[in-house]
Amino acid sequence: MATPAELGQTRYRQVSATIRVIVDRIQQLWQGLSAASIEDDLAGPAGAAMLAAVAEGQFTVADAAQAYIAAQMAAQGGSALAEATLVAGAFAGIAPDGGPLETLLFLPAIGVRQRLAAGLTPDEAMLGGLADMARYASTALADTARSADQVGMAANRNCVAYVRVVQLPACSRCIVLSGQIYPYSEGFLRHPNCDCQTLPLREHEWPGVATPQQLFDGMSEREQRRTFTVAGARAIQDGADVGQVVNARRGMSAAHAFGRDLQVTSEGTTKRGLYGQRLRRAGGEFAKHPGQRYGRATTPRLMPEEIFRIADDRAEQLRLLRRYGYIV
Repeated sequence: MATPAELGQTRYRQVSATIRVIVDRIQQLWQGLSAASIEDDLAGPAGAAMLAAVAEGQFTVADAAQAYIAAQMAAQGGSALAEATLVAGAFAGIAPDGGPLETLLFLPAIGVRQRLAAGLTPDEAMLGGLADMARYASTALADTARSADQVGMAANRNCVAYVRVVQLPACSRCIVLSGQIYPYSEGFLRHPNCDCQTLPLREHEWPGVATPQQLFDGMSEREQRRTFTVAGARAIQDGADVGQVVNARRGMSAAHAFGRDLQVTSEGTTKRGLYGQRLRRAGGEFAKHPGQRYGRATTPRLMPEEIFRIADDRAEQLRLLRRYGYIV
């Protein structure tokens, strides 16, 4: 049987491989776009193809989450059986901030236009736009995987916590959090392009994850200077604590902290959507606004991270996850 660490590496490789496939697809599609017509291109078939590719990737990483949690619990001597079944489709089409994925994936058009206005050539502007698109897509996929993992943890009572696992190369903000253990429902601190991993725990103990100092010691001097600055690296080499050198939370945000009192999403809230269908059966209200094809629920749909923040216990978490269509 694979060890918990080996299972974690397998999950990390699966998510990373999915991200690479989707980014490669985006790069292929981007080659047919033009700086002169970037808005129309991203609003047309090419943009729709990118959107579909990222949504498909989100479904893929979410669909593997529950099997991963089950394998981890079994490897740690617990039960693989969950109390509910994760709904992979509930995670697709949603941006990390809870907004529509299509809105996020249109932002590179704005970036291209801004670069042109700043005097860059069309080729330079398009290259920057591609980098933006790859970053948005990668972040959406990594966030989806972590969010689905946390829902899978909530559905299995054997899981009590998760440990943050950092893969090199990594930024200083992530390195200082390596090996930290959090309750399974606590929001995950991350930044754009963060590929750190949640590794579920049956017990509040994890001896096999590298500490910040061990990660630092495993870096070349060049990597140390690039990640922590020359002065910071020297201070750590001279015995300073890594966490004291780096402000761990600078530039990072918890899953529930995107400038909103509640983190909600409009995805799946039409009468035809998963959450919308359930709300309709429960007698919920819908409203149709000009330009919309279907009416949307007047009650907002909470994101998984927001559910974990406001629910007092696992039973309430499961109730809300069912209510909003993330498990059945």
